[in-house]
Amino acid sequence: MKFSESWLRQSANPALSTEELVAQVTMAGLEIDGVEDAAPSLSGVVVGEIVDVAQHPDADKLRVCHVVGGDEKTQVVCGAPNARVGIKVPFATVGAVLPGNFKIKKAKLRGVESFGMLCAQDELGLGDDASGLWELPSDASVGVDLVKYLDLDDAIIEVDLTPNRGDCLSIRGMAREVGVLNKLDVCSEPCAPVAETIADVIPVRIDSPNGCARYVGRIMRDLDLSQTTPQWMQERLRRSGIRSLGPAVDVTNYVLLELGQPMHAFDLTKIDGGIVVRMGKDESLSLLDDTEVKVSQDTLVIADHKKVLALAGIMGGADSAVGDETTDILFESAWFNPLAVAGKARHYGKHTDSSHRFERGVDSDLQIAAIERATALMLEICGGSVGPLIVEESTPDLPQLQEITLRDERVAQQLGVVISPDDVDGMLTRLGLTLVKRDASAATWTSPSWRFDLAIEQDLIEEVARIYGYNNLPTSTPTMALDLQPNPESIEEPSLFRSQLISRGYQEVITYSFVDPDLQNMVDPDVKPVRLANPISSDMAAMRTNLWPGLLSTASYNLNRQQTRIRIFEVGQCFIPSKKEQLGLSQSTALAGLICGSRTPSGWTGSKEKVDFYDIKGDLESVLANTNLSEEFTFEACEHPALHPGQSAKILRKGVQIGWIGQLHPKVQAHMDFSLPVYLFQVISDKIAEVRLPNYADVSKFPEVKRDLAFMVDASVEASSLINCARNAAGKHLIDLKLFDVYQSKDVDNKGKSIALGLTFQHASRTLTDEEINRWIDNVVADVGKACGAELRK
Repeated sequence: MKFSESWLRQSANPALSTEELVAQVTMAGLEIDGVEDAAPSLSGVVVGEIVDVAQHPDADKLRVCHVVGGDEKTQVVCGAPNARVGIKVPFATVGAVLPGNFKIKKAKLRGVESFGMLCAQDELGLGDDASGLWELPSDASVGVDLVKYLDLDDAIIEVDLTPNRGDCLSIRGMAREVGVLNKLDVCSEPCAPVAETIADVIPVRIDSPNGCARYVGRIMRDLDLSQTTPQWMQERLRRSGIRSLGPAVDVTNYVLLELGQPMHAFDLTKIDGGIVVRMGKDESLSLLDDTEVKVSQDTLVIADHKKVLALAGIMGGADSAVGDETTDILFESAWFNPLAVAGKARHYGKHTDSSHRFERGVDSDLQIAAIERATALMLEICGGSVGPLIVEESTPDLPQLQEITLRDERVAQQLGVVISPDDVDGMLTRLGLTLVKRDASAATWTSPSWRFDLAIEQDLIEEVARIYGYNNLPTSTPTMALDLQPNPESIEEPSLFRSQLISRGYQEVITYSFVDPDLQNMVDPDVKPVRLANPISSDMAAMRTNLWPGLLSTASYNLNRQQTRIRIFEVGQCFIPSKKEQLGLSQSTALAGLICGSRTPSGWTGSKEKVDFYDIKGDLESVLANTNLSEEFTFEACEHPALHPGQSAKILRKGVQIGWIGQLHPKVQAHMDFSLPVYLFQVISDKIAEVRLPNYADVSKFPEVKRDLAFMVDASVEASSLINCARNAAGKHLIDLKLFDVYQSKDVDNKGKSIALGLTFQHASRTLTDEEINRWIDNVVADVGKACGAELRK
């Protein structure tokens, strides 16, 4: 919320500078987002009055005006269509400096001298109106500096409130806080009852009291809405970021800012029968912002006896809006339950100042005072006749005042400082709480109607801490006896695997846990994700069951921005529905990666070859090698709904599945509009965390013996099966086994392939003999032939 500092100081004016006031309010828990000047830098601009206007002799669209802006008349050439005798306007004299360091100099326009400039709002940076000269009120004093006249020596303060402090979304609320912090009396504008001059009323019925527990209305007739909103009100609205739209709208906006009560004005002639507060009926409603929505059955609305008029607490309808010809209006001031309004503005995409306040809660005792204040302002500006108050309410559905007991010892225990009961009572009294009873050890308080966030003892202790000052509380280092928990070295942190992927050219990403339900269903159709009851947007409505949706979205974002080589990974939590868990949700941390594009970075030494399945498999194997237990991990060809049927495999550790790897399925690739093949993997972090600690061993002084074997096998035989069989048959002195060649003929009739293995043997304490090596090689050939049908290639 933005507000004028000078407006605030009219209610509570502590002896503090702007900087000190901002710091004090921030330390009290009301964070200030920013402070800016109320107006751009201006000098030499005064209130001027046009006393004579003549047509320019050589230009149809220019006029020669004589302006009084001090002791003398000054000639100014002006092209504004509304330049006329008698109006008072901002007059920039020769030497004046306007926003953007624009200096006013003596000039000659079509042969006529001009000594200054008559200004529009936008030229002064004080509004958006560029249609003509800014006409000031007729009572403005001629020759007065415009900065002084408009009180522009002011600051605009923007405060960022937590959702529980909706009571501070007004000048009255902020003044209350400043008054409490500085022990000042707060001066509030009177909201005295306005005498009724007509007896006109309209029937009001509340069909949904749990959504609207109080509805207050008042009819005003014979209004002159052609009157201009007073300059002081327009300025206060402007400094709060609200544009002036005419007396009726300006008054409701002003009351919203001043008191914190959203209001609305209906054109009385456009209401059929009476007012009904009810739920929607899947009906259409044209809104004030020229859009049309279909009002669902879970939305609270304001209607008449024939049609819907407004979205309750959000926005009014265009069909019942106040216009230039309106003379009779119905003021509305209601209390809507925050639960009835929460989420609806986001659902319809209509976040407004009213919905912002109603979602956080509005003072349930404020409605009558607000309508009295609005009535008085309307009478002052537009005249007219005033009807009696129309009040319809459901008392059981209104918020009930809370009685809270605060123990003196709990204050000292929680805050670590002894504050006298008299000081505590004074703080709470200034906050608006009512003392019910007090004894030697405790006091019972009733919370005020505007502080709906005060419900338990801890709330009052927090208020005491705020007012006393967080920076005044003592600080100490807590001490306690803690048992040191063992941190086994055999369980590795994810940082080891992160470092390995980064060393291979990957970049770590962090994506949202909320993902697009459609993409989630394509990636993991076998698991029904948890849907969010109140999502940020429709494409973030489900909790991810794996990390692939986020990685795919990131890849799509980068590919659409000419990043053709992508290597990314993420370590994050996945959320799997589980009936075994207390909350029905199982959370696990996973490591996932994605690659696409060229195999090497672009450059004169790089190649144009694209990555394939074996690139990402090699990257993952290098990660798993950090466990020093590579032999425990295997890849087994298997189909996954999100992966290419011919290039996918499940990852196992000691026969237990821990993840998946493969090429993205063509259907998902087409859905994501990828022009390049994409490869992914994912493993459960906890399942790869166990590592083998390194052990010291003497380096053998005796020579290694290397033998190469090439086997012919059927094309369906996996190389891993052949390698595992050879390793088991080779004996304990095998120190290395590598696959160094695979050859498969392009001949269609040839169904086999050649797999070449390199075996390295070494003994720790002696030289191996040829007989031993040959015996082990014979064992390998025999076992591989039996298990895999392999024949030694000749």
